[in-house]
Amino acid sequence: MSHSIKTIIIPVRDLNAAKALYGTALGVQPYADEPYYVGFRVGDQEIGLDPNGHNHGMTGPVGYCHVGDVTATLRLAVEAGWRTRQDVKDVGGGQLAAIVEDPNGNVLGFLQR
Repeated sequence: MSHSIKTIIIPVRDLNAAKALYGTALGVQPYADEPYYVGFRVGDQEIGLDPNGHNHGMTGPVGYCHVGDVTATLRLAVEAGWRTRQDVKDVGGGQLAAIVEDPNGNVLGFLQR
């Protein structure tokens, strides 16, 4: 089973300033512009800005692999030695997400749309 990282979520403290910075750097306008999330699409890549990320323990960007079954993928990751950092939760719009951490403290997310 092969998954690709198609979504990167970046924790930000000032959403409006970050929206301007990333919009300029990416050369696109956001497709989603809400007080809780600003999302940009560049090709099939999504870059999301999360103003609540720091409050949820995010210390930097998290790459998310798009998967068909986030619960099963999380179980397989834990069996392989990853530690659950965020259990499966609904992140809005029917999307489910989970985050794991490797023994070196690196994080990876799984996203089911």
